Amino acid sequence: TLLNTLPDLVWLKDTNGVFQMCNSKFERFLGLKENEIIGKTDYDFVVHELADYFRHNDLKAIQNGKPIANEETVTYADDGHEEVLETIKTPLYTSNGECIGVLGIGRDISERKRVVDQLKENEEQLRRFIEHAPASLAMFDNEMRYIAASRRWFEDFGLSGKELIGRCHYDIFPEIPERWKEIHQRCLAGEVLKSDEDSFEREDGTIYWVKWEVHPWFLADGAIGGIVIFSSNLNAQKQLEHERLHLQKQLNLAQRMESVGRLAGGVAHDFNNMLSVILGFAELAREKVSKDELLYEDLTEIQKAARRSMDITRQLLAFARKQNIQPVVLDLNEVIEQSLKLLRRLIGEDIHLLWHPDSEVWPVKMDPGQIDQILANLCINAKDAIKDVGKITIETARVTLSEEYCTEHLGFTPGDFVMLAISDSGCGMEQETLENIFEPFFTTKSLESGTGLGLATVYGILKQNDGFIHVYSEPGAGTTFKLYIPRYHGTSRQAEAITPKPLPKGQGETILVLDDELSILKLTETILTSLGYSVLIAETPALAITLARQHPSEVSLLITDVIMPDMNGRDLAAAIKKLQPDMHCLFMSGYTADVIAHHGVLQEGVHFLQKPFARRDLAETVNTILKDGRSE
Repeated sequence: TLLNTLPDLVWLKDTNGVFQMCNSKFERFLGLKENEIIGKTDYDFVVHELADYFRHNDLKAIQNGKPIANEETVTYADDGHEEVLETIKTPLYTSNGECIGVLGIGRDISERKRVVDQLKENEEQLRRFIEHAPASLAMFDNEMRYIAASRRWFEDFGLSGKELIGRCHYDIFPEIPERWKEIHQRCLAGEVLKSDEDSFEREDGTIYWVKWEVHPWFLADGAIGGIVIFSSNLNAQKQLEHERLHLQKQLNLAQRMESVGRLAGGVAHDFNNMLSVILGFAELAREKVSKDELLYEDLTEIQKAARRSMDITRQLLAFARKQNIQPVVLDLNEVIEQSLKLLRRLIGEDIHLLWHPDSEVWPVKMDPGQIDQILANLCINAKDAIKDVGKITIETARVTLSEEYCTEHLGFTPGDFVMLAISDSGCGMEQETLENIFEPFFTTKSLESGTGLGLATVYGILKQNDGFIHVYSEPGAGTTFKLYIPRYHGTSRQAEAITPKPLPKGQGETILVLDDELSILKLTETILTSLGYSVLIAETPALAITLARQHPSEVSLLITDVIMPDMNGRDLAAAIKKLQPDMHCLFMSGYTADVIAHHGVLQEGVHFLQKPFARRDLAETVNTILKDGRSE
C-alpha cells in the first residue's frame, strides 16, 4: 500500500535485469499492468539502445555496491514518445552480503524539463533581443553587474571588444559621476527615472549626449532583481542643433547686412547729389585762385573730404552689393602683380610682402577696381594686426569643391574657383571677434583709424560676384583670409589699361540738362559751360520738352536724371527723341544699381554716369558720346 501511494515510480529487477515487482505509478508510466511487466526486461518496453543503457547502469550499481543517480530520457518502443526521469538505482543485498537485484526509484520530470527548456529558450530570446535592440540597452543585477547589453550599448559607450557580462558597471567606468550612482541606487529602491538630455564622457574623451530611462526589474517573488537602462543617442540631434544655430547666426548676419544695404541704397541718391555739388564747386573754385593763397589750400581740403566721403559711399554700396561695376574677364595674377608695388608702399618697409601665384590660375570675371579694393582693405588690416616687423603672404590657387565637401563645410559652394589667400603673421583674432568682422561699422580699431567698412566691403564684393570668403585665425597665430572667386569658363580677355588724357573740351554743341535738384543743375551747367558747351537747363520734364521744341535740331545731347517725380528719364528721352531724332542721351543718378536697373536704364549701349562725379568724369563721358558726330 505504501509503495502504491508514493508519487514516485518504484520497481525491482533481479541481477539479470528481469522485473520482479513495481508500484502503481510505474504501471501508469508504462501504461501496463504489473502482471504484464513482471518477468520481462527493459528490452520489452523501450528501444534497444536505451535498454542497453539501463542495463549498463544496473550492472554499474551492482559492481560499485552503491546507488547511482541519473537523468534519463525514456523513449517508448511502441509509439516512440519520450518521457524524462530522474532515477536512483540502489543494489539490494541479503544478510550474508549476496546481491539479489536492483531497486529503482524514479520521478517523472518531463513537465519540469519542458518548463526549464522553455525558460532557457526565453532567456536566449531575451538575450538576442537585448543584443540586437536598435537602442542602447543594458540589464544589471542588484550589484550593478552586467547581465546583458545590446550592441548599440557597446558602440555608444565606446566598449567595443570588451567583455561585460558578470562585471560591475563601476569597474568598467571607475570615474563615473556620483549622480549616476545615486540614480542607480534610487532605481534599485523601486523608482523609475528619466532624463530628456544628459552627457557622458567616453574613454576616448569624446562627449556622448543621451536621453535615458532607468527601470527596476523584478524576481518571481516580487523582489527587485536589478535595473534596466535604456538610452538614445542624441549626438546627431546635437549636431543638427549646432548646425541650425550656425545657420541662424548666418541668417541674422545676412538680415543685418541686408538692412544696412537698404539703408545705403536709400541715402545714396541725396548723399551723392550733395557730394557732387561739394566736389564740383570746390574744383571750380580752386581753379580760380592762386596756389599761393590760403583759400586754395582750404579748397583742396574740401576736395579731399568730399573724395573721402565718396569712398565711404562706394564702400557701403560695395558691401550692399549695389555698386555699379564693369566686370571683365581677367587673369587674377596679372591684376595682383600690377598692384604689388602700391601694396608694398601701403604696408611699409617693416613688413615683408610675399607673392606666391598659381602659374596656371583660371580666368575670372570681375571689375578690376573691386580686386584693388579687396587687396587694399585686407592688406591694411593685415598691416594693422602686425606689431613692428612681420610678413604678409598673397597667394592664388585653383580649387574644385565637391558636393560632399560642401555638405560637411557650411558656407562653401560646389564648383571651380580661383582661391585668393591673404595671410599675415599678426596678433590673430578671438572667436568673438571672428563672428562679427564682416558686420558694417564693426571695428577693433580706434575711431580715427577705421570706419569698420573694410571687411564689410570685401564681403559684399565677394557676394556680388557669386563668391564667398572664409577666415582662419587664432590669437597669437596670425590670420588667413581665403576668398573663393568663381572660375570663368569663357574666353579670357584682360581689361585694357586706361591712359590718362587731357581734359577734353567741347565745340559749342548744345546740351540740354535736366535735374530736379537745383544745385546739381547749376553745377552741371557751370562745368559744361567752362568746357565750351552751350547749355540749356530744366528743372522739370515739361520744361525740358518745351526747350527741345524751342530749339529744333540744335540739341546734341540730353543729360537727365533717371528718377524724377513727374516722369522718369527713360520716358523723357523717348519723348524728346521724337523732336530731336539725332540727339544723344546720357543718364545720371545717385541711386544704386538695382534701383536704376529696375527703370530699364542699365542696358548695353546706354550711357550712364553715377553720382557723385568729378569734373573729369563728366567731361570725358560727354566727349566720348559727342566725338563721333564732330567734324575733324
